Amino acid sequence: MPELPEVEVVRRGLQRWVSGRTIAEVWVLHPRAVRRHIAGAEDFEARLKGLSVGIARRRGKYLWLPLADTGTSILGHLGMSGQLLVQPEDAADEKHLRIRLRFDDSLGTELRFVDQRTFGGLSLHDETPDGLPDVIAHIARDPLDPAFDDAAFHLALRARRTTVKRALLDQSLISGVGNIYADEALWRARLHYERPTATLSRPRSAELLGHIRDVMNAALAVGGTSFDSLYVNVNGESGYFDRSLDAYGREDEPCRQCGTPIRRRPWMNRSSYFCPRCQRPPRTVRASG
Repeated sequence: MPELPEVEVVRRGLQRWVSGRTIAEVWVLHPRAVRRHIAGAEDFEARLKGLSVGIARRRGKYLWLPLADTGTSILGHLGMSGQLLVQPEDAADEKHLRIRLRFDDSLGTELRFVDQRTFGGLSLHDETPDGLPDVIAHIARDPLDPAFDDAAFHLALRARRTTVKRALLDQSLISGVGNIYADEALWRARLHYERPTATLSRPRSAELLGHIRDVMNAALAVGGTSFDSLYVNVNGESGYFDRSLDAYGREDEPCRQCGTPIRRRPWMNRSSYFCPRCQRPPRTVRASG
């Protein structure tokens, strides 16, 4: 699942190549790709014609294209395999092309939504007074948002009475962090993923936030993390941060801080990667094995 850096890379591409253009035609080629648009595919196609695309925006893992002077936005969620590609109009269709948007200018490019597994999609939603699509109004700000409140995050973290990785993946607490970057930030902070949030001091939570920001900015600098061909930017290019990962996906490889082999443990139908020496488990976890 793409996380904040991957979605931000796509947002920047949309801002460069799509924002400011007016939609001329829309074709929905697979109804599942607009299943979150309750009025259906024909309504989605008809309502977008003639509308101009505003500044591409993102919150956490969600991105959207505001539609000028309408109070509505196209919300995009990439799911497991969704891609938003800007392609020449005469380029061959991708095998899993689901939606095509063509514009009324002479640039000769169109926006395509491609999704092999069709877990993602596009939908049209009313905006809140803050300019968010209404269905994501509950999503918290992300750590790269200038308005993110570090002090409020610490208090909310302590109040959750859960474990630190579960808290980091709670999109109503902090958005944009997924399994990969949670493991990376926790490794940098030398925190075990089952550490109770109630035990984190203000300096420790501030340190953790700093590591989250650092790892996300590092990923952004190289286009995000790509483990296969399914995550690409709007030009079809993969990111390269997987080459710089310190914990995630490195089972049995030496920890870059102490040399101890990285371990992997099943966690909430996923995996957690950690160093057993640098990230010592809390006593309750050690006692239970």
